[in-house]
Amino acid sequence: MNPNFQQYLLTSTSAESCKEIEHIQTLWSGYGAILRYQLWGSSIHTVVVKHIDLSGADHHPRGWNTNRSHQRKVQSYQVEQNWYEHWNKNCPPECKTPNKIGSLTLEKEQWIILEDLNPSFPLRKSNPTRIEIHSCLRWLAHFHAAFLKVSPDGLWPIGSYWHLATRPEEWEEIKDEEVKSKAAQIDQMLNHCQYQTLIHGDAKLANFCFSTTGHKVAAVDFQYV
Repeated sequence: MNPNFQQYLLTSTSAESCKEIEHIQTLWSGYGAILRYQLWGSSIHTVVVKHIDLSGADHHPRGWNTNRSHQRKVQSYQVEQNWYEHWNKNCPPECKTPNKIGSLTLEKEQWIILEDLNPSFPLRKSNPTRIEIHSCLRWLAHFHAAFLKVSPDGLWPIGSYWHLATRPEEWEEIKDEEVKSKAAQIDQMLNHCQYQTLIHGDAKLANFCFSTTGHKVAAVDFQYV
């Protein structure tokens, strides 16, 4: 553990000691990891830390490891930092997100310390029930309503992981010729919708955390909001 980060973690949580207890996942293309830490001597028992290490990026799982891809990733982490710094607190209870506890940036490394959602939202789903699907849709509806017609200061001017203008390599790989030929038209329609709002940007199941009953969800990963 980086000693500067360790001291920052202890200070920001008023903890006496800490220990990494779980490697939750490696970030896409080797840009770092999401880790769980246990704390002692603090009112907070565990936190989740998103550790971004831009010096370690060397592989895209589908071969799109280009400079364009790298710059998009770098910007996405800055967007996420801005989200937690300025926007996250404006989410209503109906679209729960992890509270930001702190963040630290040192040269090419960045750490975002977040509330651990596991106590209230312990489940991850790959085959959701109808109830769980409805919970996700409710979360998205409240999120879209909460940020209707706001200006996305510090976020992506046009959000989503699959924003067409930033994905020429992926567009080339589309096999469905009809979809491929209509992509620009679909993109234009989306960009000129009457009711503009913030979107999560990567609202897949892996980014939702479920309560034990499935009636409530929380969302994570705001790199493409």
